[in-house]
Amino acid sequence: MREAPSSSPPYRQHGKKPEVVLWRRQLWMRGGAEHKAGGMTVTLQVLPCLVRASPRPFSWRAPAARLASGMALAEQARQVFDSAVGAVQPGPMLRRALSLDPSGQQLKVRDRSFQLKQNLYLVGFGKAVLGMAAAAEELLSQHLVQGVISVPKGIRAAMEHAGKREMLLKPHSHIQVFEGAEDNLPDRDALRAALAIRQLAEGLTADDLLLVLISGGGSALLPAPIPPVTLEEKQTLTKLLAARGATIQELNTIRKALSQLKGGGLAQAAYPAQVVSLILSDVVGDPMEVIASGPTVASAHSVQDCLHILNRYSLRTALPRSVKTVLARADSDPRGPHACGHVLNVIIGSNVLALAEAQKQAEALAYRAVVLSTALQGDVRIVARFYGLLARVAAARLTSSSSTPVGASMEEEEAKLHKLASELQLRDLQLEEALGFVTEARGPVCLLAGGEPTVQLQGSGRGGRNQELAMHVGAELARQPLGPVEVLFLSGGTDGRDGPTEAAGAWVMQELCSQAAAQGLDMATFLAHNDSHTFFRRLQGGSHLLHTGMTGTNVMDVHLLFLRPQ
Repeated sequence: MREAPSSSPPYRQHGKKPEVVLWRRQLWMRGGAEHKAGGMTVTLQVLPCLVRASPRPFSWRAPAARLASGMALAEQARQVFDSAVGAVQPGPMLRRALSLDPSGQQLKVRDRSFQLKQNLYLVGFGKAVLGMAAAAEELLSQHLVQGVISVPKGIRAAMEHAGKREMLLKPHSHIQVFEGAEDNLPDRDALRAALAIRQLAEGLTADDLLLVLISGGGSALLPAPIPPVTLEEKQTLTKLLAARGATIQELNTIRKALSQLKGGGLAQAAYPAQVVSLILSDVVGDPMEVIASGPTVASAHSVQDCLHILNRYSLRTALPRSVKTVLARADSDPRGPHACGHVLNVIIGSNVLALAEAQKQAEALAYRAVVLSTALQGDVRIVARFYGLLARVAAARLTSSSSTPVGASMEEEEAKLHKLASELQLRDLQLEEALGFVTEARGPVCLLAGGEPTVQLQGSGRGGRNQELAMHVGAELARQPLGPVEVLFLSGGTDGRDGPTEAAGAWVMQELCSQAAAQGLDMATFLAHNDSHTFFRRLQGGSHLLHTGMTGTNVMDVHLLFLRPQ
């Protein structure tokens, strides 16, 4: 019974001294289609790797070239980003994963069937769960007895304002909705939702079926500390660990150990009912134990692991008495970890699908498009250097010819690019394939990637990882001339919220530094204070910000690098 960090911690903590905080997980890649974890049966959908295959054939035609040059580059980038978000809307993905047999008495989930007889209960938590719940109730309403979901504050109003009626529950729904976790921070509203979810789960019997809907943001929306630990004590401890440089895995381990519902706690609360979890992944590699802190996946960590972490950061002696009590109680539990063979976990969507659709849209706009990686992560400054080098190398290849080959200086740049790519340790990076693709293109190119870089918070500014990455990339693009090539970089969060801001991200071109200087904006100062949102709001009236509103989904970030020869 454990807890883990929220999926997208805020970029600024108001009223507090600046802390150095690592902003995202160090994650690992997906394993096979089915395995056992801690006694829990885990079924993992291996999504079609449409975007990691070799680039598909593309016929370059003059009319297509005219189309690419006839539309503003920023407008094209927005269209491609919107297509990525549209591909991962929660309702369609859930309906692809669930179906009823012709009699309406059997629920089919992949290759498994579950008997329905007015015995279905539903719980959910996450940024995409409102739309998932609406689709589930539409399909299964005749069997649904009761439901409780925890969703971000303001999401119902945002969906209604956007005209997304399909994302809303019908009047007289059997599903109770709690809104909370403003700015993706656990709060009292989210705690009330978590306790209502626990109460529903604990009341189930062996004849019942619990459908659990999980998406990114679920960790902050399901806070339930083990008494006598309070929500404030748990948050204070994790902030202290983060300030001393603890990794995200270490934070996960501590938080899970102090939670009633994370790390398999929800699955155990629902026993002996059967549990089916449908998961929309916002984590690189789709590790189920990390998404929303794994409430239906047994934790592999022990109390000794927690104590080792606390000792490493010299916090064991400073622990509140309540934390010591909970850890001692868990260490003396003779039963050990619970078996969870009553659970079926299924990934129903991820960043892979978003990038595949974005690739199609870029091609429809007459770009040759290729996906670099679906697992981009690392410090934003290093990731920005990677994109800056990539833009210079790609621009040189686009404008070179057999009579004017790439020079020695560009060969050095390519060597730096490969070295930096190696440092980022991206297992699915298709760099060589992408560069070969660019060499053959001789026309507009779009390079796509997905993932979630991290930001080290050292200032007290306001922004998010996407806006900060865009600023850094803009600075990198200005380091050296790019030749007769227009370059645009866009970074956006698919949930529509980049940190505690109203923007999803931002876009930049190679003129960013000169544009900022013309307005008297010192980019270095804004970056030193992690104040990217303020910078983009002031730059050209905020026109470089990406505004989508809450999207009702969440599959990490999308990065787009456009290169268009002039």
